[in-house]
Amino acid sequence: MSEDIEVYLKKGKEAFQSALDHLHDELLKIRTGKASPSMLGGIMVEYYGNPTPLSQVANVSIADARTLSIQPWEKSMLAPIERSIFEANLGLTPMNDGEYVRINIPPLTEERRKDLVKQAKGLAEDAKVSIRSARHKMMDFIKQEVKDGYPEDLGKRKEAQVESVVHEYNDKVDAMIDAKEKDIMKV
Repeated sequence: MSEDIEVYLKKGKEAFQSALDHLHDELLKIRTGKASPSMLGGIMVEYYGNPTPLSQVANVSIADARTLSIQPWEKSMLAPIERSIFEANLGLTPMNDGEYVRINIPPLTEERRKDLVKQAKGLAEDAKVSIRSARHKMMDFIKQEVKDGYPEDLGKRKEAQVESVVHEYNDKVDAMIDAKEKDIMKV
Protein backbone atom coordinates (compact mmCIF):
# COMPACT_ATOMS: atom_id res chain seq x y z
CA MET A 1 0.00 0.00 0.00
CA SER A 2 2.81 2.41 0.93
CA GLU A 3 4.47 1.61 -2.40
CA ASP A 4 1.24 2.55 -4.21
CA ILE A 5 1.30 5.99 -2.58
CA GLU A 6 4.97 6.49 -3.47
CA VAL A 7 4.31 5.52 -7.09
CA TYR A 8 1.32 7.86 -7.25
CA LEU A 9 3.31 10.71 -5.68
CA LYS A 10 6.03 10.20 -8.27
CA LYS A 11 3.43 10.41 -11.06
CA GLY A 12 2.09 13.59 -9.46
CA LYS A 13 5.55 15.17 -9.45
CA GLU A 14 5.87 14.23 -13.12
CA ALA A 15 2.56 16.02 -13.77
CA PHE A 16 3.89 19.11 -11.95
CA GLN A 17 7.08 19.04 -14.02
CA SER A 18 5.07 18.57 -17.19
CA ALA A 19 3.05 21.71 -16.38
CA LEU A 20 6.29 23.61 -15.78
CA ASP A 21 7.83 22.36 -19.04
CA HIS A 22 4.69 23.32 -20.98
CA LEU A 23 4.77 26.81 -19.45
CA HIS A 24 8.43 27.15 -20.43
CA ASP A 25 7.68 26.14 -24.03
CA GLU A 26 4.74 28.55 -24.25
CA LEU A 27 6.76 31.43 -22.78
CA LEU A 28 9.40 30.94 -25.48
CA LYS A 29 6.75 31.73 -28.07
CA ILE A 30 5.97 35.13 -26.54
CA ARG A 31 8.18 37.64 -28.25
CA THR A 32 10.15 40.16 -26.25
CA GLY A 33 11.14 42.61 -28.97
CA LYS A 34 14.21 40.73 -30.10
CA ALA A 35 14.38 38.09 -32.80
CA SER A 36 14.26 34.45 -31.75
CA PRO A 37 13.71 31.35 -33.92
CA SER A 38 11.39 29.97 -31.21
CA MET A 39 8.87 32.68 -32.18
CA LEU A 40 8.11 30.58 -35.25
CA GLY A 41 8.16 27.25 -33.41
CA GLY A 42 4.48 26.44 -33.88
CA ILE A 43 4.23 27.34 -37.56
CA MET A 44 3.14 24.57 -39.91
CA VAL A 45 3.87 24.84 -43.65
CA GLU A 46 2.06 23.00 -46.45
CA TYR A 47 4.74 20.69 -47.83
CA TYR A 48 3.50 18.56 -50.73
CA GLY A 49 0.00 18.51 -49.26
CA ASN A 50 1.05 17.74 -45.68
CA PRO A 51 1.29 20.23 -42.79
CA THR A 52 4.95 20.16 -41.74
CA PRO A 53 6.78 22.13 -39.02
CA LEU A 54 8.69 25.10 -40.45
CA SER A 55 11.95 23.79 -38.97
CA GLN A 56 11.67 20.69 -41.19
CA VAL A 57 11.41 22.62 -44.46
CA ALA A 58 13.78 25.53 -43.78
CA ASN A 59 16.63 26.82 -41.69
CA VAL A 60 15.47 29.58 -39.31
CA SER A 61 18.26 31.81 -38.03
CA ILE A 62 18.83 35.23 -36.54
CA ALA A 63 20.28 37.74 -39.01
CA ASP A 64 20.57 40.46 -36.36
CA ALA A 65 18.85 41.42 -33.08
CA ARG A 66 15.63 42.38 -34.87
CA THR A 67 15.65 40.19 -37.99
CA LEU A 68 14.87 36.52 -38.56
CA SER A 69 16.12 34.86 -41.72
CA ILE A 70 14.40 31.76 -43.12
CA GLN A 71 16.20 29.80 -45.82
CA PRO A 72 14.03 27.02 -47.27
CA TRP A 73 15.62 23.75 -48.39
CA GLU A 74 13.72 24.15 -51.68
CA LYS A 75 13.05 27.49 -53.40
CA SER A 76 9.51 26.34 -54.21
CA MET A 77 8.78 26.57 -50.46
CA LEU A 78 9.26 30.37 -50.26
CA ALA A 79 5.60 31.20 -51.00
CA PRO A 80 4.10 28.50 -48.69
CA ILE A 81 6.39 29.63 -45.84
CA GLU A 82 5.41 33.25 -46.37
CA ARG A 83 1.70 32.31 -46.46
CA SER A 84 1.99 30.21 -43.28
CA ILE A 85 3.60 33.08 -41.38
CA PHE A 86 0.82 35.46 -42.50
CA GLU A 87 -1.86 32.93 -41.53
CA ALA A 88 -0.30 32.36 -38.09
CA ASN A 89 -1.36 35.93 -37.26
CA LEU A 90 1.75 36.71 -35.21
CA GLY A 91 1.77 40.36 -36.19
CA LEU A 92 4.88 39.79 -38.30
CA THR A 93 5.33 40.64 -41.97
CA PRO A 94 7.53 38.25 -43.95
CA MET A 95 9.48 39.58 -46.95
CA ASN A 96 10.49 37.22 -49.74
CA ASP A 97 13.63 38.21 -51.69
CA GLY A 98 13.77 35.11 -53.90
CA GLU A 99 16.37 33.35 -51.72
CA TYR A 100 15.26 33.94 -48.15
CA VAL A 101 12.18 34.97 -46.24
CA ARG A 102 13.16 37.77 -43.86
CA ILE A 103 11.10 38.98 -40.95
CA ASN A 104 11.82 42.31 -39.27
CA ILE A 105 10.69 42.29 -35.66
CA PRO A 106 9.16 45.69 -34.89
CA PRO A 107 9.94 47.25 -31.53
CA LEU A 108 7.17 46.68 -29.00
CA THR A 109 4.97 49.55 -27.85
CA GLU A 110 4.32 50.00 -24.14
CA GLU A 111 0.71 48.86 -24.63
CA ARG A 112 1.80 45.73 -26.52
CA ARG A 113 4.34 44.94 -23.78
CA LYS A 114 1.59 45.10 -21.16
CA ASP A 115 -0.61 42.82 -23.29
CA LEU A 116 2.24 40.31 -23.58
CA VAL A 117 2.75 40.39 -19.80
CA LYS A 118 -0.97 39.68 -19.34
CA GLN A 119 -0.69 36.81 -21.81
CA ALA A 120 2.31 35.39 -19.92
CA LYS A 121 0.48 35.68 -16.59
CA GLY A 122 -2.50 33.87 -18.12
CA LEU A 123 -0.18 31.03 -19.14
CA ALA A 124 1.22 30.96 -15.60
CA GLU A 125 -2.29 30.69 -14.18
CA ASP A 126 -2.99 27.78 -16.55
CA ALA A 127 0.14 26.04 -15.25
CA LYS A 128 -0.95 26.62 -11.65
CA VAL A 129 -4.42 25.23 -12.42
CA SER A 130 -2.76 22.13 -13.87
CA ILE A 131 -0.61 21.79 -10.74
CA ARG A 132 -3.67 22.23 -8.48
CA SER A 133 -5.54 19.59 -10.47
CA ALA A 134 -2.70 17.08 -10.04
CA ARG A 135 -2.51 18.01 -6.33
CA HIS A 136 -6.23 17.39 -5.93
CA LYS A 137 -5.92 13.93 -7.50
CA MET A 138 -2.97 13.09 -5.25
CA MET A 139 -4.81 14.20 -2.10
CA ASP A 140 -7.89 12.17 -3.07
CA PHE A 141 -5.69 9.12 -3.62
CA ILE A 142 -4.03 9.52 -0.21
CA LYS A 143 -7.42 9.94 1.51
CA GLN A 144 -8.71 6.81 -0.23
CA GLU A 145 -5.63 4.86 0.87
CA VAL A 146 -6.20 5.99 4.48
CA LYS A 147 -9.81 4.78 4.24
CA ASP A 148 -8.49 1.46 2.92
CA GLY A 149 -6.24 0.94 5.93
CA TYR A 150 -3.12 3.10 5.43
CA PRO A 151 -2.11 4.66 8.79
CA GLU A 152 -3.71 8.08 9.22
CA ASP A 153 -0.60 9.78 10.64
CA LEU A 154 1.45 8.60 7.66
CA GLY A 155 -1.33 9.82 5.35
CA LYS A 156 -1.12 13.28 6.94
CA ARG A 157 2.67 13.29 6.42
CA LYS A 158 2.19 12.39 2.76
CA GLU A 159 -0.38 15.19 2.39
CA ALA A 160 2.09 17.65 3.94
CA GLN A 161 4.76 16.34 1.57
CA VAL A 162 2.44 16.95 -1.41
CA GLU A 163 1.68 20.50 -0.21
CA SER A 164 5.39 21.21 0.12
CA VAL A 165 6.06 20.04 -3.45
CA VAL A 166 3.08 22.06 -4.76
CA HIS A 167 4.46 25.22 -3.12
CA GLU A 168 7.88 24.49 -4.61
CA TYR A 169 6.43 24.20 -8.14
CA ASN A 170 4.21 27.26 -7.72
CA ASP A 171 7.32 29.22 -6.69
CA LYS A 172 9.08 27.98 -9.84
CA VAL A 173 6.13 29.17 -11.96
CA ASP A 174 6.25 32.59 -10.26
CA ALA A 175 10.00 32.84 -10.84
CA MET A 176 9.59 32.00 -14.54
CA ILE A 177 6.87 34.63 -14.96
CA ASP A 178 8.85 37.29 -13.10
CA ALA A 179 11.85 36.67 -15.36
CA LYS A 180 9.68 36.78 -18.49
CA GLU A 181 7.93 39.97 -17.34
CA LYS A 182 11.31 41.68 -16.81
CA ASP A 183 12.40 40.48 -20.25
CA ILE A 184 9.23 41.77 -21.92
CA MET A 185 9.25 45.14 -20.18
CA LYS A 186 12.96 45.76 -20.84
CA VAL A 187 13.25 48.41 -23.56
